[in-house]
Amino acid sequence: MFHKSTFLKGAGVAATALCPGGAGSIGPAGGACSTGTSGGSMGEKQRLRKMHLLLPPVKQLLTKRRCYLCIKIAVLVVVFGLYFMLLLRESMSALTGSSSSSSSSSSSGSSAPFASSSSMPSFAALASRAGLTKQAGGGKLDGLHGRGGKHGSNAVGAEGRLPRLPLKMMAAVGGKQRHQFPPQQQPSDGSNHSTLNPVYEYSDEMNAAAETDFNERRMMLWNVCADHRIVGKYPPNAWEFFISPGHGIAWCNIFKAASSTWMYYFNILGGYSVQYLQRTKASPIDLARKRFPRPTANELNDYISNTISFLIVREPFERLLSAYRNKLEGCRNKYYKLLGEQIVKKFRKAHPLKGAKTPHGPTFREFLQFLVSHYRSGGRFDEHWSPVYSFCTPCSINFTLIAKMETFQRDSEYIIRQAGLETLLLNKMPRYKARWITNRSASDTRNLIPRYFAQIDEKLLTDVLEIYQLDFELFGYNSTKYYSYVQSPDYG
Repeated sequence: MFHKSTFLKGAGVAATALCPGGAGSIGPAGGACSTGTSGGSMGEKQRLRKMHLLLPPVKQLLTKRRCYLCIKIAVLVVVFGLYFMLLLRESMSALTGSSSSSSSSSSSGSSAPFASSSSMPSFAALASRAGLTKQAGGGKLDGLHGRGGKHGSNAVGAEGRLPRLPLKMMAAVGGKQRHQFPPQQQPSDGSNHSTLNPVYEYSDEMNAAAETDFNERRMMLWNVCADHRIVGKYPPNAWEFFISPGHGIAWCNIFKAASSTWMYYFNILGGYSVQYLQRTKASPIDLARKRFPRPTANELNDYISNTISFLIVREPFERLLSAYRNKLEGCRNKYYKLLGEQIVKKFRKAHPLKGAKTPHGPTFREFLQFLVSHYRSGGRFDEHWSPVYSFCTPCSINFTLIAKMETFQRDSEYIIRQAGLETLLLNKMPRYKARWITNRSASDTRNLIPRYFAQIDEKLLTDVLEIYQLDFELFGYNSTKYYSYVQSPDYG
């Protein structure tokens, strides 16, 4: 027999088991267990279950967006970081060069490659003194143009020639101490080695030969300017200069005289990467002018006295023929095509015979006739065939160095080393491009000289030499050889 208490306890446990949901549940006999809100709990659970099913896609979408945002931020940080490091490196190199030059010049004085010019007379002053000397001796240089010197005196020869000065003294002009360029360091072990940067090889013999040539070129230029009494006659053409005060160089860009090479170098100095310069289709001169705007005459006068100023010259008629072949023979450029049509219309007197091929554009003879006519009418020359004496005005500007196409590689390296720009410029131009710019085009033009000048007669050659003879003399080129190329005299 079961006890009553035991039965009641068992029934309570069963009721509890049958009504786990608590209030509002259905009992075993169809009755309600108790009153409550179990229905609300079930609805809330269903809503939560649906929300859990929707949450994963939303979370994934937010995670992807965050990843993309993080990637963009990382790319921007890397790009700006690299750009900042590049600017910092260039700034530090410039500051290091300036500080080393200043400290060396203050401590060692004459050991710097550009000595102080406190006792160095200016170019115009030297030429002026040469003129005064000739004037006293009954020479032909009386009334020579030029400013009087105030930086000391220097002896002038009995014939009125300017004195031969060391290149390092001639480089110091304007009465200011040069601070941009690091001094040439001598090794402590006593070996005779003049390399500014030991990474690059540069022999003492090559350096000495370059200095000798630069000295002779400057002296020849000075003497010719004095003989022709044109010192200061032509105002400086600041428009064509590229000046980089931070690197301490100034260059007068003579078109058709290795201008492409040094435009490339100045673009590197302007901050363009080699990779960008190789793939861009932008004009090199447009890129360079964005970083090196055209200076005013006052800016040129301020900068030229404290920089290495240089120009690169080329045999005048080789440069002239190169300009003709590039701009007018074939007339590919719209501007020069129009100019060529005007030249043909004015100077082509006879029509070609039947069956003969009509030249596309002016012939070389017609081009030279145009130059003579334009010169005599007082017209302004195009920059590609403008004479150097009036374009870069070397008799009005005291250029530190005069480089030549014939020794272009050596002269360019000398300029780069004197300015302390080895790490920035040496070996930065692609070899194929360097060969094409400096060697191939020059040699091709030189070989074609006899063929083109055979088209003209002696009278026309004499007329053209009236324009360019001064360039031949200023830079030591021979013009008489061209009389052996031209046709027999025809003065009809």
